[in-house]
Amino acid sequence: MAKIGKRTAASRDGIDRNKLYALDEAVTLIKDRAKAKFDETVEIAMNLGVDPRHADQMVRGVCVLPNGTGKSVRVAVFARGDKAEEAKKAGADIVGAEDLVEQVQGGTIDFDRCIATPDMMPLVGRLGKVLGPRGLMPNPKVGTVTPDVTSAVNDAKGGAVQFRVEKAGIVHAGVGKVSFDEAKLKENIKAFTDAVIKAKPSGAKGNYLKRIALTSTMGPGIKLDPSTVTGA
Repeated sequence: MAKIGKRTAASRDGIDRNKLYALDEAVTLIKDRAKAKFDETVEIAMNLGVDPRHADQMVRGVCVLPNGTGKSVRVAVFARGDKAEEAKKAGADIVGAEDLVEQVQGGTIDFDRCIATPDMMPLVGRLGKVLGPRGLMPNPKVGTVTPDVTSAVNDAKGGAVQFRVEKAGIVHAGVGKVSFDEAKLKENIKAFTDAVIKAKPSGAKGNYLKRIALTSTMGPGIKLDPSTVTGA
């Protein structure tokens, strides 16, 4: 059995791993036990009652966190002409067309979010094998294929979080930093949870929201009482 370090043991002290904590108490515990020398990310994991192997049970969407993620996001936009200029004015870090495609194909991916105008998708489609595995492929379902590049860039810069259920039926995302005050963290957590609930697919039967847990980058996992997050 692996030996648990002193810092890890101290962070787990006083936490009942079988208890479902109210959101208020869970956020307080997360902040109190974040002892790393950097600003840790607060992460949420949601276990859903879906089987993503079936198309009608896929859960995917985007949530604009009301208080942002606390993370600086580099945004790339595939666009030409007026739309390219619009993207630059909106604050996109990288804007291009064929030149940007060549850059990505060459292995240079210096961005965290990728947006494309609809007319660029035949070109961007060639990058599916490169951008897809990284979760960067533009998709109209999450608002990253759009003619409104200004709104898309603003959302990406302002705290838009994309989510997609994994094979095990789990959705996870960063919902802020431990340096955020508790009220802002709770607001972000509730907004993200609501977005996942609204994305419930038609094929989901029975209990959709099974379990929710919070943690920080280096902290312990804390199970949440779903009723204190969703109001259910």
